[in-house]
Amino acid sequence: MAVAEKARQRAETLRRDIETHNYRYYVLDAPTIPDAEYDKLFGELVELERAHPELLTPDSPTQRVGGMPLEEFPQVTHRTPMLSLNNAFSDEDVIGFD
Repeated sequence: MAVAEKARQRAETLRRDIETHNYRYYVLDAPTIPDAEYDKLFGELVELERAHPELLTPDSPTQRVGGMPLEEFPQVTHRTPMLSLNNAFSDEDVIGFD
């Protein structure tokens, strides 16, 4: 199997898995994997789409942010704004954020 075909299949699998996890997290409020594992899957898809731009699709989870919050969650105003949505996977990442 050609590398491009393997990449296409992996991207499809990642998109499907990420969409399943998004639904469980955002709609059902019942995630089945830890955030760090989700971030690894998402990061793999980002890198795959970066390496193979032809695999990038408008409906890819990498092309949108989050999901709709559940209606039972009240709206709140944060005292301190979120300044970054980047992930930190190591002490160096955290230090680099500061």
